[in-house]
Amino acid sequence: MTLLADLLSTVFERRYRRETAEGAQDGRPLLEMATALVGSTGETSGLALAQEILSRFAELEDSGKLAFFCDIATTMNIDPEAVRSALGDYEQSPSKATYRAFTEAAEPARQELVRRLNSVPGATGSLVKMRADLLRLGGKEPELAALDLDFRHLFASWFNRGFLVLRPINWESPAHILEKIIAYEAVHAIHSWDDLRRRLEPADRRCFAFFHPSMPDEPLIFVEVALTKGIPGSVQALLAEDRDAMAAAEADTAVFYSISNCQAGLASISFGNSLIKQVASDLSAELSNLKTFVTLSPIPGLTKWLDQVGMTWNIESPESMQALAAHYLLNAKSRGALPFDPVARFHLGNGAIVHAVHADADTSEKGRAQSGGTMVNYLYDLAKVGQNHETFATTRDVVATPSVKALAGSVAVPTTEERTPHG
Repeated sequence: MTLLADLLSTVFERRYRRETAEGAQDGRPLLEMATALVGSTGETSGLALAQEILSRFAELEDSGKLAFFCDIATTMNIDPEAVRSALGDYEQSPSKATYRAFTEAAEPARQELVRRLNSVPGATGSLVKMRADLLRLGGKEPELAALDLDFRHLFASWFNRGFLVLRPINWESPAHILEKIIAYEAVHAIHSWDDLRRRLEPADRRCFAFFHPSMPDEPLIFVEVALTKGIPGSVQALLAEDRDAMAAAEADTAVFYSISNCQAGLASISFGNSLIKQVASDLSAELSNLKTFVTLSPIPGLTKWLDQVGMTWNIESPESMQALAAHYLLNAKSRGALPFDPVARFHLGNGAIVHAVHADADTSEKGRAQSGGTMVNYLYDLAKVGQNHETFATTRDVVATPSVKALAGSVAVPTTEERTPHG
């Protein structure tokens, strides 16, 4: 049935695109076409109009795209007076009708515009690219920030976990997918096809990605996994060209060493939480010998924070960098008492704990620049991630092993007068 559905979908999509291409091009300004689309009642004419808007938007220069965003942000905004009036009616007489009137008044027309644009076959990917343009061009303009919230509201529904498909990525996967894995790798660059092969082909390596049915050739996020004996403390050793591969059945640990978001237009739409837990669950079911699930994660904010607070650091002193990294992970906070480090926020928010900190763990130029070469293991105890998540969400307390706490406690925090910016 799935194959038949795919075949029929392809036939109808090709027919639709052919009919659209053969139709006369709409010469109206883009905003006028967008307004007409929101108000249209005919399905066929609406589809043609939506396709025309998407095609013309994709051909615009940045200035034209920005102008379009500003136009729909202002002309398709909510009417505050209408919202107040509808809310007053609902407060005075709660009913299905007054509630419907309120929700209609409170939703800007531009949300309906995006929904109708998405009715075109293949439009979801185009809208993700459109939001990427909005994020890139919008800056901090208040009206464009509100427009972005509309995109996020819709995307959060369209890309929720129930619609996502988890696929294994291996050396036999289609070449166009493998090319995108190389291009989207954001943590440890893949330098060649041979490098990619070393990460995918051996029996002790795995890769998984989330896909959306409307974007079947575009990974949304992927994770690379190493199956090991024990918990590693060096990414160079993990990815070494001359390492000896092992049988998957001999491993006792699954190491999530790289997690990459692929679509700029899906920023702030979180998939990582579901991805790690799903992969850990699937691997646990496949390989009963796996007892430990950890990351080997970068600490991207470390040297930046040390410089900001004026704490001296020396990349040539591994023990010092290791202790500073532990102190930073446990004590450096940003707004809302959340960890300063973005990777720490992500994993702690998922219910992991800080398990171990390693010096000289990433000796690449990038690793030394962002963290003095230090890396961290976040431990995912599948029986406790739910409880850990709730604790962190409630208290913001960073849960860590005694060894990490001891490392953090060994740092002599200087007074304000003693602090000297690193030079």
